[in-house]
Amino acid sequence: MNKKISLIHSSNLASVDYAYASRIPSGMDIFFLAGACPLNKEGEVQNSNDYEFQAKLCVENLKEALKECGASLENVVYTRILVASQNRADLATAWKTIRKEFGNHDVPSTLSGVTVLGYTNQLVEIEAVAAVKNQHDN
Repeated sequence: MNKKISLIHSSNLASVDYAYASRIPSGMDIFFLAGACPLNKEGEVQNSNDYEFQAKLCVENLKEALKECGASLENVVYTRILVASQNRADLATAWKTIRKEFGNHDVPSTLSGVTVLGYTNQLVEIEAVAAVKNQHDN
């Protein structure tokens, strides 16, 4: 049985830099991760005006949470990227930074501008769903 996540693109829809859907084969565990925030080890948000810095730190924190699940960015099947801004250029900066970190793994994603996020000075947050082969599956 194929245990690979499938990213589904469409030639009938606009050409975009992400897949339109993903498929998780049976026998995989699904992980719903809390939003990855740009927190340092002390639980503080730094660089309160730097969307790129915060986006990179969100990805680094997401990678750490994924490790706890026995996963990596390649196991992510969906993301939602939240950016505290009404300026599309800020959303684009966060998007491009995060997409670069994911490389060729162009998972289905939603990018949203929001008015405020949970932590003081927080500009970016990444929600993710990941799938890993079930360890009890032979």
